Amino acid sequence: MNYVFFDLETQNLFQEVGGRQNVGQLKIACAVTWSSQKNDFSVYWEKDTSALIDELKSATKVIGFNVRDFDYQVLQPYSPATRIASIPTLDLLQDISRSLGFRLSLDTIANASLGTAKTADGIQSVEWFRAGELDKVAEYCKADVDITRRVFEFGRDNGYIFYRSKLGSKMKLNVNWK
Repeated sequence: MNYVFFDLETQNLFQEVGGRQNVGQLKIACAVTWSSQKNDFSVYWEKDTSALIDELKSATKVIGFNVRDFDYQVLQPYSPATRIASIPTLDLLQDISRSLGFRLSLDTIANASLGTAKTADGIQSVEWFRAGELDKVAEYCKADVDITRRVFEFGRDNGYIFYRSKLGSKMKLNVNWK
């Protein structure tokens, strides 16, 4: 089994490409994977997209947070002949949203389940990219992949995750991520 945890950061923001319907125009700034087989991270830049796609295709399962509606949509234009959506994937956001009927942020889940928080956000990442601070972009992306992996492992091992309601109450959600 090779689980590959995946996240990417973009070069552009939604308002710069005409909105969410144009997610494929955001362009990859940096992508990070963590492979259970290698027990390590890999960092990919826009020029490395074919190697990234090869790693994702070789995974037993790709695991991410909002990967189907965001990351895969950003990645697809780099390989039009590849059906990226057909890669075996567990999208934690989709799974959680199906159960709850609404979306949660990774930060909300990580805070309630792990007592940790994201280190920045996508807007900050775009600013770092444009300023040439690529090491900050890569570290932020790695941190998101690590939090996603830890949330998955928490849910897999316990059969549930926690999140905070809009009123701040700690809520429990059963998950089946075996």
